[in-house]
Amino acid sequence: MKRSKRYQEMRKRVDRERFYALAEGVKLLKECATAKFGEAAEAVFCLGVDPKKNEHRVRGTVTLPHGTGKSVKVLAFAKGEKLKEAQEAGADYAGGEDLVKRIEEGWMDFDRVVATPDMMSVVSKLGKILGPRGLMPSPKAGTVTADVGTAVKELKRGRLEFRLDEYGNVHSLFGRCSFTPEQLQENLLALAASVLEEKPADIKGRYVEAVTITSTMGPGIKIDADELQKLVAARRL
Repeated sequence: MKRSKRYQEMRKRVDRERFYALAEGVKLLKECATAKFGEAAEAVFCLGVDPKKNEHRVRGTVTLPHGTGKSVKVLAFAKGEKLKEAQEAGADYAGGEDLVKRIEEGWMDFDRVVATPDMMSVVSKLGKILGPRGLMPSPKAGTVTADVGTAVKELKRGRLEFRLDEYGNVHSLFGRCSFTPEQLQENLLALAASVLEEKPADIKGRYVEAVTITSTMGPGIKIDADELQKLVAARRL
């Protein structure tokens, strides 16, 4: 793949053989975010699991302390008092069959979807539309819940869902490169803590094999996974 001169210059700053401490790695991430637009900060966790095993399909959610830096449009399927609760919590759109019809006609002006349990019979009609886009509400992701107000607020704040891919990696956003180093570090630690909490019970060896962070247009920066896990453990004390 042919890389731009800008990327090649950024690549020279990163030692490909080195595992950086969290603070140093985040500092380097920000230095490498030199694109003309606001770049996202992303992380990849390479896990020692078998993606083919159902019990190893790591999946969970995390509410980043400092959000994602991105405005999120939330759609809520609810009725009665729960409809009012979703609206008061800040849902951009809330309703039932009326929203189903709009989506079936091609409307997709939203980023996340939440639903109360009694609305899933209605929402299930949209499985073939929302499912492939990763937008289908599910109890595991906390987007099928009776506490719809709290769910809406957390999604608006930046709650993310992560899941294992077919190669054994978890890839997730953890902020914007315009965030302060401290904000990025705290967001990454929160994400790492959530990934660690989803460790399959039968994993005996190394669970987190490697961690890499990168800006949207920047080179990958290897983070010291052992130090990262120690920092997560220290936060829990």
